[in-house]
Amino acid sequence: MTLIKSISGIRGTIGGNPGENLTPIDAVKFAASYGKWLKGYSKKEKLKVVIGRDARLSGEMIQNLVVSTLVGLGIDVIDLDLSTTPTVEIAVPLEKADGGIILTASHNPKQWNALKLLNEKGEFLNAAEGALILEIAEKEDFNFSEVDDLGVIIRNDSYIDVHIDEVLNLSLVDAEVIKAAKFKVVVDGVNSTGGIAIPKLLEELGVEVVKLYCEPTGHFPHNPEPLKEHLGDICDLVVKEKADFGIVVDPDVDRLAFISNDGEMFGEEYTLVACADYVLGKTKGNTVSNLSSSRALRDITEKHGGVYEASAVGEVNVVTKMKNNNAVIGGEGNGGIIYPESHYGRDSLVGTALFLMLMAEKGGTVAELRASYPSYFMSKKKIQLTPELDVDALLVAMEEKYKDEEVTTIDGVKIDFAENWVHLRKSNTEPIIRIYTEAKSQAKADGLADKIIEEIKEIAGL
Repeated sequence: MTLIKSISGIRGTIGGNPGENLTPIDAVKFAASYGKWLKGYSKKEKLKVVIGRDARLSGEMIQNLVVSTLVGLGIDVIDLDLSTTPTVEIAVPLEKADGGIILTASHNPKQWNALKLLNEKGEFLNAAEGALILEIAEKEDFNFSEVDDLGVIIRNDSYIDVHIDEVLNLSLVDAEVIKAAKFKVVVDGVNSTGGIAIPKLLEELGVEVVKLYCEPTGHFPHNPEPLKEHLGDICDLVVKEKADFGIVVDPDVDRLAFISNDGEMFGEEYTLVACADYVLGKTKGNTVSNLSSSRALRDITEKHGGVYEASAVGEVNVVTKMKNNNAVIGGEGNGGIIYPESHYGRDSLVGTALFLMLMAEKGGTVAELRASYPSYFMSKKKIQLTPELDVDALLVAMEEKYKDEEVTTIDGVKIDFAENWVHLRKSNTEPIIRIYTEAKSQAKADGLADKIIEEIKEIAGL
């Protein structure tokens, strides 16, 4: 059982002891810490916060605790109930709210839940803001409101529909073009809120929908991380139904993966590549992804005459770099699409609409589209280190060893070779180094990772 406190929020497993797991006491403490921080940050007398949750089993309990805590601080709450992460992000500025909290553990299994914290723009807090909230939580110095000053709860369960309308109104989305293509799509909503939002969007776009695991019961039918080894059912169903493709989302609907018409994975890394291909073909501009994302985005961006830049890992870092780079689209290689015309957050509804537009205009099959992109393969490994080893010193040694290559050190050490790359990052919570590589074949990616691991072990004397 685990409780992880970080600058991006608090997440943990339900049950057990306070301070060690995400218990009701911990949920109240961190909701109160966010509320106290928000009062100092906004300096307004009366605050309003948007709350939404995915469908996981603990969601209603955590929601009730968080909502009541904010009300106890005198903060009004707009309660969206079952929602998605991007829906809450969109709702915050539309409601002119002062912040937002999404109750979801994203792709983690059902025993997990989390509080993800937003500012008044509906964007994730930066590192300094997150650190302040952790400090407040440690002090537990709270001052709750008297009875006449309690906040109120405003329930609004219409925001998924509002979100869909926002997507339909995007300048690069033409519902009539998509309807004319007469697509048939299988949707795996992992029995969470994606099973509500994605089919609704598709139906508005005239797409025939085959639903798989779209009941928001919170009983995830498979590991909810949208990786190949978890998605055998939808891969089979796409072929059986003779569908044009399949759509898979994680429980809070900010990660998007496609299944090609042949039942093969389109590749999470290529979700962003395809959406960027469509957007850059209509809007000249730049792109951003994180250092651990595929080089294919750089290739596609340069093909369209744009400039690609990489940020440190983490959505808030991608967003900051996108703003600085005037990126017209960006995101993360885990299937996260960030399209600034909509909002600065990963959004599977936006990604779905952009992908449908690309397919409607290009024609052909999804498998043919995937084959048209530069082909790269990734390897993701790690080295377990003993606690007494200096991980930072090991990374510096690797930087020095490859100083004649293109080296980036904004987040660990990334070494770009002519045909491939390796990214080394230390874990914040355990003595390991993560090793991500990408090459033109799986064998080459795995071989590069193994080579780097051996070099690190040699330097460390392991």
